[in-house]
Amino acid sequence: MRIIWSPFAVERVTEIATYIAQDNSTAARRWVENLFAKVRLLETSPHSGRVVPESRREDIRELLYGNYRVIYHLEGSRLAVLTVRHGKQLLPIEEIEV
Repeated sequence: MRIIWSPFAVERVTEIATYIAQDNSTAARRWVENLFAKVRLLETSPHSGRVVPESRREDIRELLYGNYRVIYHLEGSRLAVLTVRHGKQLLPIEEIEV
């Protein structure tokens, strides 16, 4: 399975890491490294994430990482990370439209 990060997802990760770095730059770097490591596990188990409740589509899934939701789209042999959101934030449906 090939993992592709959308520009928007990368932007969200950068925003979150910047926020964490305000208090602790080491923790921010570790958060990003661990997030990418967790997403890489999807290469071999792409269906391990649950279906996103807001979409109810089998091809739109999410991986939970701490308090965050990594939302991705499965299409053939490709997995596209669409966005990363804090679990307490509302998920705008336009962020997961494909």
